[in-house]
Formats: sequence, structure tokens, C-alpha cells
Amino acid sequence: MSKSKINPKGSSWDELEKQLFTSEEIAESEVRVAIINEMIKAREENGITQKQLEAMSGIKQPVISRMENGTSDPQLSTVLKILNSLGKTLQIVPMK
Repeated sequence: MSKSKINPKGSSWDELEKQLFTSEEIAESEVRVAIINEMIKAREENGITQKQLEAMSGIKQPVISRMENGTSDPQLSTVLKILNSLGKTLQIVPMK
């Protein structure tokens, strides 16, 4: 977190975000959001409910819900179980 004075009045979220978080924290958050969004997209494209995904992956529906709405920070093993159940994988590629 940056040590400069935070001035929320008249600031856009992007400006506030830069005051509140380091560039590394912002990049990490963006990757996390992108992974979860792809997981949601894969589930929805296949017409799978969270409850059905629970049966397929062994991950409880409330855990899936918290992951999808951003109120939890899932472990990598949890993400991989869900992706595997959706016929997907996680790939490591160079950053742009």
C-alpha cells in the first residue's frame, strides 16, 4: 500500500486504486479476476449450475459461490479441481 495521502473526493476508481495498492497487488488482482471470470464463463457456456459443479468437482456449492462473487480467495488446488471438472486447465504464459 502506498504511503501517500489518499484523496477520494473527485477521484476515479483507477486513481484511488493506484493510491491504495502497489502495481504488483493490482496485477495479482487482475489475474485472479480473469481466472475466476473464465471459470464462470466455462460453467455458464456448458449450462452447468453451481450445484451441478459441486457434484462434478466435490467442491461445495457455497464455496463455488464465494469464489464466483469474489468474497473468497480460493486455494490453487480448489481452482484446479473446478477447472478439471469443466474440462479446462490453467496455463502459465509470459506476461504481456
